[in-house]
Amino acid sequence: MTTPATAMVLASFAADSLALGAHWIYDTAEIDRRIGRVDRLLKPLPDFYHAGKDSGEFTHYGDQSLVLLESLARTGQFSLPDFAASWKALFTGYRGYIDKATSTTLENMARQLPPDQCGSHSSDLGGAARIAPLVYFYQHDRNDLLTTVRQQTALTHNNPATLAGAEFIAKTAWEVLRGVDPATAMENALEEGVADIDLDIRIRGGLDSSGKDTRTVIKKFGQMCGIAAALPGAIHLILTYPSDLKTALIENVMAGGDSAARGLVAGMILGAHLGAAAIPEEWLTGMVRGNDIRALLASRKAV
Repeated sequence: MTTPATAMVLASFAADSLALGAHWIYDTAEIDRRIGRVDRLLKPLPDFYHAGKDSGEFTHYGDQSLVLLESLARTGQFSLPDFAASWKALFTGYRGYIDKATSTTLENMARQLPPDQCGSHSSDLGGAARIAPLVYFYQHDRNDLLTTVRQQTALTHNNPATLAGAEFIAKTAWEVLRGVDPATAMENALEEGVADIDLDIRIRGGLDSSGKDTRTVIKKFGQMCGIAAALPGAIHLILTYPSDLKTALIENVMAGGDSAARGLVAGMILGAHLGAAAIPEEWLTGMVRGNDIRALLASRKAV
């Protein structure tokens, strides 16, 4: 039996893998013309980001989330030193894209700064979007979940907005795993407070976008990586397709831009809400590391 928490993690990874083929293509007409409707796991185009990866693999965001899951399974808890070392090892000879936040963090590690001082000032959603494994492992301890979410995010994205966004996502997922519908869970997280005024306003904009045309909304919010644009886009997807994870994640990719980070978040919340039956079986079997992820989740009981 696959629990909602397991489905949450699997859906988050599946969303990243689905986004791989068209990730960071901002021109939606080009996606339509060169790829078509992205309803299956695809190999990236040879002249775009992530070239050289194959269908069923992950973007650099998904790879980092997998490293986090491996670290949690290995240590039985979140260990910043272990995660930092494993994260650094991932990017040693990495055959994928290395973004600015990653390169800055690696430079700080090379200067032998302690892990809690290595993070870039990037406000991208990516650092906050990879937390599904933490929510899984700390699904019974909210205080430790919020503490570890901030620590893991700050390793690479030590920015107030990204940290506040990570907490908001974790609080939402926590409640959804307890049977609260996503809209109410997000309202509750907002009520508790978001430690960044601008992000608070942007999140409210995401809540107000429910039911509107996805491409139009995400283009208006911004297709870029910054959390002020990407998190409202993810919220729009969750609220517009609350009973249809498959369509939510397809429309996410078809909207262009940083579909991987948006997808990690939308997949996480909708997976927790709808369960494993909502995830297309071909996406799960098509993930190169799918069986490994299931084994890692089963290897340790949640804290």
